[in-house]
Amino acid sequence: MSLGRRDFITLLGGTAAAWPLGARAQQAGRVRRVGVLTQYREGEAAAVPNLMAFERSLRDLGWIAGSNLFVDYRWAAGDSDLYRKLAAELVALQPDVLMVSNAFGLAALREATRSIPIVFASVLDPVGSGLVESLARPGGNATGFTLFEFGITAKWLGLLKEIAPRTTRVAVIWSAGTPTGGGQFGALQAAAAVAGVELRPIDVAQGAGAIERDIAAFAQQPNGGLIETATATAALIGQTVIAAAARHKLPAIYPTRSYVADEGGLMSYSPSQPELWRLAAGYVDRILKGEKPADLPVQAPTKYDLVINLKTAKALGLPVPPSLLANADEVIE
Repeated sequence: MSLGRRDFITLLGGTAAAWPLGARAQQAGRVRRVGVLTQYREGEAAAVPNLMAFERSLRDLGWIAGSNLFVDYRWAAGDSDLYRKLAAELVALQPDVLMVSNAFGLAALREATRSIPIVFASVLDPVGSGLVESLARPGGNATGFTLFEFGITAKWLGLLKEIAPRTTRVAVIWSAGTPTGGGQFGALQAAAAVAGVELRPIDVAQGAGAIERDIAAFAQQPNGGLIETATATAALIGQTVIAAAARHKLPAIYPTRSYVADEGGLMSYSPSQPELWRLAAGYVDRILKGEKPADLPVQAPTKYDLVINLKTAKALGLPVPPSLLANADEVIE
């Protein structure tokens, strides 16, 4: 789902097209510049709460878009080649700070510059991916917030078993060729061994058509469920997975809220993305005021949201336990 460009600009409070730098620069002395590289498509509904939280937090800290701050947005839409092109565009603008949402974007920005400060909002395992030196002392020109620890996969499995207690087999959508994919799958294997659950890995690299066929084959046997792990290409195959899960009556849990709230997936458990973007704005503020990213520790999220889609649960014939509903942060009806 997506919003129209005009509605998106209105909700967000301004994009690069909406804030001509020359016309505003004299209002409050020097205008600072922030370049934002996102994984979203322009106007995508999932982007709105995150970018609104980012700009609202900056505004609360005294940075007003169009007055003393100019924000350039670029929309990579999950395209690895586009990340590199847009990263180069943003670096060429010589912003004071660069802001990025995920590991693909961070890697592209780090290739394009080792001097302009970079803040990231939700990168999975930035140390293991070689993007920062350590969490406590990131070094270099990048710092920010991790998406989650790999151990969250045990929580995903537990929640899936809670909503569908008969589940003994789980198809796992993962990225086999990445360290973060291996980390998530390894942690899930450990949890599955304890729970007595058989895992069936399905690699995202094979493409949407093969993923759909693998899910269809998996669903031929009873007591199946599905877990989609967090992958850099999730946005490209997410709708395929959700549609296949619905078609084959598989209870499923997803790594972000948008799968459930925007696309009709059953359930998600993940860090609050708007909260991560709000916190990232705080780091942008500190850097604009003179601190160095190398001295700001990479932090883990502190707020997680459980989201349940009751309409989808009903379509699957799943009664949602009252205890699970009581723990939900958001219920879609």
